[in-house]
Amino acid sequence: MEFLFADWLGTPAWFWLAFLGLVVALTAFDLGILHKEDREMGIGESLKLSAFYISVALLFGAWVWYARGPEPGMQYFTGFFIEKALSIDNVFVISLIFTYFAIPAKYQYRALLWGIIAVIVLRGLMIAGGAALVNEAYWVLYIFAAFLIFTGIKMFFAGDEPMDVANNPAVRFISKHMRVTPELHGQHFFVRTADPKTGKMVRAATPLFLALVVINLADLVFAVDSVPAIFAITTDTFIVYTSNIMAILGLRALYFALAAMVHRFHYLKYALAAVLIFIGTKIFVADFLLGGEKFPPVLSLGVTFGLIVVGIGYSLYKTQGEPEPDWPTGMGPGDPARDD
Repeated sequence: MEFLFADWLGTPAWFWLAFLGLVVALTAFDLGILHKEDREMGIGESLKLSAFYISVALLFGAWVWYARGPEPGMQYFTGFFIEKALSIDNVFVISLIFTYFAIPAKYQYRALLWGIIAVIVLRGLMIAGGAALVNEAYWVLYIFAAFLIFTGIKMFFAGDEPMDVANNPAVRFISKHMRVTPELHGQHFFVRTADPKTGKMVRAATPLFLALVVINLADLVFAVDSVPAIFAITTDTFIVYTSNIMAILGLRALYFALAAMVHRFHYLKYALAAVLIFIGTKIFVADFLLGGEKFPPVLSLGVTFGLIVVGIGYSLYKTQGEPEPDWPTGMGPGDPARDD
């Protein structure tokens, strides 16, 4: 049993096993029990399930606080709140992708679940790579910090142009090099269908698979912001990974509540921009103005949480009564252009 207490990336192995066991249990419960059959999730159910996931994440953070101390606990909560806020931007992009491929709501949840599983693996690889870089050369953190400041400033002046799904390189590559059915086949990502030229049965991807690929690629783009943001808070790999994943786990549940009102969070991006600039700046402040002393975790958590709350509140206030925007529909069976 000694291996349970062995150090792995700065944390005892049993901490990692406990976290991974929790993730597996939640995913199995979600997929195998709550959503064994494909169906549309209502807003009420979405909010209840989201509250459950957030409660689990907060309780896990309380356990980290108790088991490892106040500072790691505050770092976990800071990372969790940042990632949760950034995930609202993910919801807009995911909604746009599902709309483009005309994926019915009853199939969206399962696609999101498999997308989350892929994210758990991909984020793990990115975080492991980031941790290795930071351990080898501390100055990499300055690059992360400068990138966060640049990204935050860019967000302040960025326009509101929606993602161009039709010209996404992955969509164009798969459509060119793989057989893709023009219609959905339930929850299936791949099906066997007759080749229109030869009549032989061949394997083909479905629009649901294309949507899944684009969603995962979009998450990688978002990870370029979120992963450096967490490393700017702490270099503890356990805190970085767990806060990231616990925020993402509840995204698929929260999606169905937010998708219908994501336009109400228009001004949140300015609060997120301020958070990124603050997180990036505090590394330079700590190292060059505080003589290497750590930036106070309580202040970091307070500023981060305050900016996010103000951003959400101001967005909801300013967008009262605004209609939901019309998003373009593409190749899926729900495309009006295909109904003639």
